[in-house]
Amino acid sequence: MRILTILARFGTERYPTAEPDIDEIFRRQMSSVERTVLVVDNALPAWSIEERGPRVLIGGDNDAGEFSAFDRAVQFIGSDIWRYDFVHFATSAFNMLYVGYLGRFDAALLDAVAGRPVCLGHIDCYNDAVEILGVRTQHWIRSCFFLLPPADVRTLGSFVTIRSGDGVFSGRAGTPFRPDAPLSQRYQDYIIGWLRGGDIGQGVKWHSSLAPAAETLQAFEHKALAIMNEQLLGVRLRAMGCRLIDVTWLATELARGGGARVRWDANWREQLAGRDRDAVILSTNGTDCGPFD
Repeated sequence: MRILTILARFGTERYPTAEPDIDEIFRRQMSSVERTVLVVDNALPAWSIEERGPRVLIGGDNDAGEFSAFDRAVQFIGSDIWRYDFVHFATSAFNMLYVGYLGRFDAALLDAVAGRPVCLGHIDCYNDAVEILGVRTQHWIRSCFFLLPPADVRTLGSFVTIRSGDGVFSGRAGTPFRPDAPLSQRYQDYIIGWLRGGDIGQGVKWHSSLAPAAETLQAFEHKALAIMNEQLLGVRLRAMGCRLIDVTWLATELARGGGARVRWDANWREQLAGRDRDAVILSTNGTDCGPFD
C-alpha cells in the first residue's frame, strides 16, 4: 500500500518534532506502508522546493492556514496523486489536545477502507447543532490527521471553503462577527468561547488562548476562519458522498467482528457512542438536519 503524507506547518519553532513523530507512528503502526512525504511550510515562499529522496519540502500558501497549504500540496503533486492508495493530511499541531485516537491507525484499518469513499480520522462534535452558510451541522473530522482516497481529494477540488472574512467579521474586538454573518449565534458563541481558552461543554480547552482583543484581532479572525473551514470540509465531503469514519469506532468494529461486521452507513452519533474507549453519547435534540448526514 502506498501513502502520500502531506504535512502542513509554519516553520519548526513551535512544533519541532512533528515530522519525526508522524514518521514514528507509521513505523510503529503501519510499517508495511510505502510512504512519500510532502511538507508544505507556510513560512517559506511558494517557489521554494527542496527534494531529499522520498521527502519533498515546498513553500506554502498561508492565506487560509493548513487548508490553503493542502491545496498547494495537491497542486504540486499533480497527476502523481494517482500513484497512491491514500493521501494522509496532517498539521504540525496534530499531537495536541486529545491524541488517543492516533494509536488506532494500523494496516488492518487501511485495508478495511481501501477502495471506499471515506474520510478516516477522528470525529469531533459540538453538544448542539450550529449553522454556517445556511447548513446545519454538528460534527466534523479533525483536520490535523486524516486520510482520503485520491479520487475524493480530486473531487473536493479545494480544501478552502471560506477564504475571506468579508461578510463574516465586523473588525471590532468587542463584537467580532457581523450582525448579518452567515453563522448562527450558537456557532459564534462556540468559536469565541473556544478561542478564549474556555470549556465549551465537553471538559476540553484549546491548547492556546486568543481573545478577540484589538491587538490580536487579526490572529483571532485567521483562527476562526480555520475552524469554519475545518467544519465545512466535513459538510462538503458528506455532500459528495464521502462518509466520515471515526478511526476509534472502526478499530472497535474490526476488533469485535472483522470487516464483514462493519456498518459503513452508521451515522456519526452511532460511531461516537460505539467507541470502545472515549465514547461520546449526546442528546438527539441538536441532531444534524442537513441533507448530507
